[in-house]
Amino acid sequence: MPTEPPKTHSNRSVLSVGDLNREVRQLLEGSVPLLWVSGEISNFAAPTSGHWYFTLKDSRAQVRCAMFRGRNRTVRFRPENGREVLLRARASLYEGRGEFQLIVEHMEEAGFGALMRQLEQLKAKLRAEGLFDLERKKLLPSLPANIGIITSPTGAAIRDMIHVLGRRHPAAEIELWPVQVQGRGAAEQIARAIRLAGQSGRHDLLIVGRGGGSLEDLWPFNEEIVARALADSPIPTISAVGHETDTTITDLVADLRAPTPSAAAEIASANAAELAQRVQRASHHLLRALRHQLRHLRQQVQLTGNRLRHPREQLQNRAQRLDHLEMRLGVAARRALDTLRHRLDRGLRDFAGCHPERLLRDRREQLQSHREKLQRAIQLRLDQDRDRLVHTGQLLHSVSPLAVLERGYAIVRDDRGRVIKDAAELQPGDRVHARLARGEFSAEVTKPGQAEGGH
Repeated sequence: MPTEPPKTHSNRSVLSVGDLNREVRQLLEGSVPLLWVSGEISNFAAPTSGHWYFTLKDSRAQVRCAMFRGRNRTVRFRPENGREVLLRARASLYEGRGEFQLIVEHMEEAGFGALMRQLEQLKAKLRAEGLFDLERKKLLPSLPANIGIITSPTGAAIRDMIHVLGRRHPAAEIELWPVQVQGRGAAEQIARAIRLAGQSGRHDLLIVGRGGGSLEDLWPFNEEIVARALADSPIPTISAVGHETDTTITDLVADLRAPTPSAAAEIASANAAELAQRVQRASHHLLRALRHQLRHLRQQVQLTGNRLRHPREQLQNRAQRLDHLEMRLGVAARRALDTLRHRLDRGLRDFAGCHPERLLRDRREQLQSHREKLQRAIQLRLDQDRDRLVHTGQLLHSVSPLAVLERGYAIVRDDRGRVIKDAAELQPGDRVHARLARGEFSAEVTKPGQAEGGH
């Protein structure tokens, strides 16, 4: 809502342009949920602030986009004009120009994103079936006598593994199962080799892997047929696919994941002194899985937090305005520079008004005021209750029988304790007991209306 009351002209409410744009931006951000958008990048700009600005377009339309520095640090590629991308963004409005825009939270290449979604779907399916559970994984032999290797016979991976095994465990017998490790039909060859190696009964350990490559190159090791063949293998297995940063489904299904083919050979040839290191690597693998789960939960919390209002949005909007001024600085001259400095000073003054120390001081003053008001209210209530108690006591005393006795009256009872209200009730010789304001006495009736006696 506007920070200042709208001006009135002829009994009509009139908004300023800034207030109108602010209301429209809040309406957009509050009603349009986080969404996925695909398109082609154009007019890409990256000023020194680290923020990115570009246009996302297709054959029918285009929209301005902004991706702030805190978000674009996680993008693994450099955006460029003409590249197809997939964005997760929220709808907004750049108040300075009144332009509709998207605030980008996440960016990925379009083709890469499709493969990643397919990969995540298969992971979820196999995880639900228990193929990634630690309970089903077999222990590796400490010094295997016969090691089967399923990989390409011409790649660098087989040469590296043979070199490491020859140096660390020359007594081991190595048997290669040659397969195609990328391209059409590679997954079927790998799965068939895993099954045949398990049926042969010759191996103590089986290594399945290849060297590094793109996600498309490593895709055969993300196929369901390979994952199920590994899960059914009666032989303990090591997955050694790509580099340390690459993670495939075979890494999750195999009994152990090695970061590289050379590392797989070192694990297979581990001596007694390295058994403790193997436990540490298994713990590291478990920690990676926990971190992956934590990242997933953090993303869910972040998606929920994006719907909440935060002062960061106002700061980002101001940062975006400064960036646009910076991009115009080269063609503006002295007057544009003076205007930029003036706006920067005003922004700093506004920011100083939001300093936590000032807010804390205001809250303390409010707390002290509320405390004093509460103390005064408590004291007033106590005084009122005390006055009411005194007044009630006086009323109670005025109607008390003891107050009547103070005026010279007495309460007379017979031997049975009945109160005598009429002298005709008494006969000569009756004993009566009289209660005065202070003390009491007994007497004998001599005749009605007369009494004599003592204590």
